[in-house]
Amino acid sequence: MLTYNEGEPFSGTVGRTLEDSVQAYPDVVLPPKGTPNVVFVILDDVGYAQIGCFGSDIETPNFDRLAEEGLRYRSFHTTAMCSPTRACLLTGRNQHTTGMGGIADNATGFPGFDGRINKDTGFISEVLRDNGFATMAVGKWHLAPREETDLASSRKRWPLGRGFERYYGFMGAEANQYAPDLVSDNHFVEQPYAAEDGYHLTEDLAGRAIEFINDLRNVTVDKPFFLYFAPGACHAPHQAPREYIDRYAGKFDMGWDEWRAATHQRQLDLGILPPGTELTPRPEWIQEWATLPEEEKRAYARMMEVYAGFLTHTDHHVGRVFDHLETIGELDNTIVVVMSDNGASPEGDKHGAFNSVAWYNGVPLTLDAVLPNVDLLGSAESHGHYPYGWAHAGNTPFQRWKRECHEGGVADPLIVHWPAGTNRTGEVRTQYLHVIDIMPTVLDALGIEMPTVLEGVPQKPIEGKSLLESFSVPETSQQRTTQYYELLGCRAIYHESWKAVAYHPMRGQLYVPGIDPDIAFDDDRWELYHVAEDFSESNDLAASHPQKLREMVDRWWAEAGAHGALPLHSSRPVQVERPAHYALRERYVYRPGAPVATPAAVDVRHRPSLTIADVDYTADDEGVLVAHGGRFGGYALYMQDNSLHYVHNFLGKQRFRVSSPPLPEGHHTLGYSFTPTGQFAGTVDLLVDGEVVATGEIPQTTIYSYHLFGEYFCIGYDDGTPVDNTYFAPFHFTGHLDSVVVDISGTPFRDLALEIEAFFASQ
Repeated sequence: MLTYNEGEPFSGTVGRTLEDSVQAYPDVVLPPKGTPNVVFVILDDVGYAQIGCFGSDIETPNFDRLAEEGLRYRSFHTTAMCSPTRACLLTGRNQHTTGMGGIADNATGFPGFDGRINKDTGFISEVLRDNGFATMAVGKWHLAPREETDLASSRKRWPLGRGFERYYGFMGAEANQYAPDLVSDNHFVEQPYAAEDGYHLTEDLAGRAIEFINDLRNVTVDKPFFLYFAPGACHAPHQAPREYIDRYAGKFDMGWDEWRAATHQRQLDLGILPPGTELTPRPEWIQEWATLPEEEKRAYARMMEVYAGFLTHTDHHVGRVFDHLETIGELDNTIVVVMSDNGASPEGDKHGAFNSVAWYNGVPLTLDAVLPNVDLLGSAESHGHYPYGWAHAGNTPFQRWKRECHEGGVADPLIVHWPAGTNRTGEVRTQYLHVIDIMPTVLDALGIEMPTVLEGVPQKPIEGKSLLESFSVPETSQQRTTQYYELLGCRAIYHESWKAVAYHPMRGQLYVPGIDPDIAFDDDRWELYHVAEDFSESNDLAASHPQKLREMVDRWWAEAGAHGALPLHSSRPVQVERPAHYALRERYVYRPGAPVATPAAVDVRHRPSLTIADVDYTADDEGVLVAHGGRFGGYALYMQDNSLHYVHNFLGKQRFRVSSPPLPEGHHTLGYSFTPTGQFAGTVDLLVDGEVVATGEIPQTTIYSYHLFGEYFCIGYDDGTPVDNTYFAPFHFTGHLDSVVVDISGTPFRDLALEIEAFFASQ
């Protein structure tokens, strides 16, 4: 049989007839027999000290088992935030080289920050696919700018556009674990069953990963696969089945100060920390646990119980995937990488949150909002987050947390498991490495070179380096010697065992007492640490080594300039309206179909609007005609009990309804008009065939967002969580809905400061 490779000339002969022609077939790319599979598990907002094998007392037996049979890296570093870390992991380039200087949703008009990973920055999925691997992604993506997340957008930055052949998950930063906005391949799908029937996203994702593997093995037993498995856990909202949460009842009553000290000692005992590593002190602006009222202690302890249950639940379902690989005999020859994308998150602020959507709308997170709802934390009724005291503890022994360049933001747990390719087990590796080093290390392990041209596009150089030798040589000197960091104006530089770091305040984030949130970058205070001797950044040497600090800061500027980390910007207003493939208009015509992503949907907030649905129905028909948002904020127009209802849900706190008298059967136009009567208030008139049949006041409307990442605009049903508590989602309309027309007028409501704070508030 004659064959030829893709891109090469046809090697046969084409004559006038079959008799004087020679066939030749395009060859099939087959990796060498015995090539290992690759699995990346990317946890979300899991701090350095929150996995058992890194010193936690939270139960993570499956991750711990991988560590016992594999390796732990104690000096592994990320970018301190999700999108840039994931971009680095999948491309082997620094975050600004990929254009992902911050999260994809908050892109700006500069090359290092535009949120668009171009084809000259190839993904490991593209490389492995072209080398004969099956490629599949399950879970969180968050690598496409928000104007490319609707069903009319280009899919070139969706998973199937970046080398993955199968995908099931969610596109944004976070997902409601009980009611996510799901994507299958290149389209939105409804969740397979409801929270009331036991649905949880992590369980669904693990099941889908196993299904993808089985689908592959039902056809071929030899083809290796690359599985990118990114559960939404443990990002907010912290949600888990009650039985997982309750197993931690009372376990955190000692508070974050004692828990942190005990965890520090466990880390020393495990050898995760170098001997003599100091525990950095708790900043004075984090409450001392012993001084808190008992009521607060109980609420904060319960929030940590929820988080711990969430992580243990995640460990269980990720473990199902590894158990399946073991059952089919493939675990030992699978390169498994388990990591977190950044340090533990402070987004619960001082008191934690029962409904963190409130923060997106400029409503402070208060203790009063939590205390009446402590028993509901972790349930489908909540959208919670723990207070930043637990985030600080979760990053033991370090300072600070996610979104900042101190070790609490950028130092993360890393586990590598590959029994067939390593000759050591249960050991702790000390080499300094960054997330950009994982891709070249894995390619090196597979014997695959990064191509200089991929899909016809010349490639930017890989900026990570292979650390494969560390898999088998504990004391290898092979490690990263220099690494810069920049995120939202915070900066750091590591070079040959020294680190300089500067904190810069950000809107929507904790303001350190005594620091002006509008401070100029040149006035930021740089700290200096000799991390070879001071692993936890406990002893600031800036005052005693000014020349060394100057050298380090100069090196940061050189690295930042070389990798596109400029211009520096953080909370200052930037251009937030970016070019999109859709145009804003005054009249929208909708027909039943998939959800419309919020950025592309009609925006009726604080503006006169008229919404009319063309329907046929009988007295038995019911369901949602239009809905946007969900349990924690939004609006809906629906039929129930033979009446038309409009509801505006204000942050889950209050629901303002207007209801009609009983309706006649048949073909009718049903709708409502909204007339503003104040900045965040208005009047709703319900309309049947053009006649007003009911009127009601809406004294408080949602200020900015029903939900930053999900709960999209729906026609004929309500996806995700229900806007009203009188029905269960999705509450499909059972009559015939032909179309919905929405007319809007007036200037769209904009509050740039609130929008910027909202994006910083949930990342």
